Amino acid sequence: MELSERKKKILRAIVDNYIRTAEPVGSKALAAMEDINCSSATIRNEMAELEAMGLLEQPHTSAGRIPSPAGYRLYVDELMQGYALSLEETKSLNEALRLKMNELDKVVTEAGRVVSQLTNYPSLAVAAPAVSRLTVTRFELFMTGPKAFIAVVMTSDENVKNKLIRLPVDCTEQDLKLLSAVLNASLTDITAEEMTPALLQKVERSAGRAASLVSVVVDFAMDVLSEAKKGSRHVAGQTKLLTHPEYQDIDKAQQIMTTLTESDMLARLPMPDENEPVKILIGPENVADELKDTSVIMARYDIGDGMQGMIGVVGPTRMDYAKVAARLSYFADGLNKLFGSGHELPEHTEE
Repeated sequence: MELSERKKKILRAIVDNYIRTAEPVGSKALAAMEDINCSSATIRNEMAELEAMGLLEQPHTSAGRIPSPAGYRLYVDELMQGYALSLEETKSLNEALRLKMNELDKVVTEAGRVVSQLTNYPSLAVAAPAVSRLTVTRFELFMTGPKAFIAVVMTSDENVKNKLIRLPVDCTEQDLKLLSAVLNASLTDITAEEMTPALLQKVERSAGRAASLVSVVVDFAMDVLSEAKKGSRHVAGQTKLLTHPEYQDIDKAQQIMTTLTESDMLARLPMPDENEPVKILIGPENVADELKDTSVIMARYDIGDGMQGMIGVVGPTRMDYAKVAARLSYFADGLNKLFGSGHELPEHTEE
């Protein structure tokens, strides 16, 4: 979409003003800006053309204009100026990043809580396997007594889970060794979806006296794969929506908060990747109808051990995209170093 430089200046000024004030922007306010340098009449004509192009909207007759989702998209892709973090912001982010926790789940939860506080938006925090095809790579079965054994499942994301299983039938250590061999020969390196009833029946026929244990072990393996796919997902600060004028309607705010906490929305979000480490979804681009009037900004970080993470926020389309994206990017870079080789956190450098 080709725009003249004047139209670009006007659109950028409208988005910047609306982000700051949450009020429609009129031609008189724009005419007072030094970098616009146009009369009110000229600005009105340009605003009318931008509206006809679908980049602006007029919420009320005789009111100023506000950006449309397409206008925000053009702003983010072409017009948004970079945001330089202040010394105070980098100090706050570095303090938040100096988390010494052993459990990934706690780190993800704390990261989401801190980001919500820093941005004043609800935060999304995800840690999930980087591999798209999750499989069991190894089964191990160990007898612990006459009526119990331990099942160990190793997965392709380098995860290891075990479970104590009570024996429903008499079984010997030799029976468990046979079952382990059959499971490793038939059910490794395939997904849960590929463990079909026909395949399981074949495994049972080969398992001898331990045939009745096949379904027990396979159910455990499928639970492990299912949980691994979900990873660790957290939402924090949902009530911060209520501090923004767009969500003064309690019913509207409640609908969004419910979507964030009770749906599979997090699982359906497109994770940022190496080519696009910061991803921005604006209005109708979102994965749920309830979020069509919101924007989501996400930044990617690497956890290691076959895992990747995402930290993001949800808020009105009138979001300060440059500032929020800069903060999330900085925070994600710090998490990369935290989970990496123990490098120092990034220091603030004066521009």
